[in-house]
Amino acid sequence: MMKKKTRTRNTIIIAFILILLFPIPLRYKDGGTVRYQAILYSITDYHALRGVEGYDTGIEIKLLGISVYENTTFDL
Repeated sequence: MMKKKTRTRNTIIIAFILILLFPIPLRYKDGGTVRYQAILYSITDYHALRGVEGYDTGIEIKLLGISVYENTTFDL
C-alpha cells in the first residue's frame, strides 16, 4: 500500500516539474521574433524589423522574470 502512494506521489511531482519547465513557443508578427515561455523561465530570440532602418537581432534569457542574459544588436 505504501509503495503505491509513493509511486503516485513521485508521478505527480514529475508531472508538476515538467509543467514548470516545458516551454510554449509564441511567435510575434514583427519580422520573426520567437519567445519560448515556461512558468520558470523565458527565452526570446529577437529578429524584429524596424521599418526601413534595419532590424534588431539577439537573444534574451529570463529566469523567474529577471533578465540574466541579453544580447541584442541593431543591424542595417
